[in-house]
Amino acid sequence: MDLTGATWRKSTRSGSGGGNCVEVADNLPGIVGVRDSKDPEGPALVFGPVAWRAFVAEVARRP
Repeated sequence: MDLTGATWRKSTRSGSGGGNCVEVADNLPGIVGVRDSKDPEGPALVFGPVAWRAFVAEVARRP
């Protein structure tokens, strides 16, 4: 999947310390990219928008 042109943003849940940061790119049509901010040239996960919304909704329900 080509993520050229992705605009990455750091998750607000990542916080500012510890180095465990997730970045999300949701500006590309039909896909949402997720990567480790410590390794921006490394692999990224790619989700469809419906799957991404379901994932975020499930995570939000957890304590």
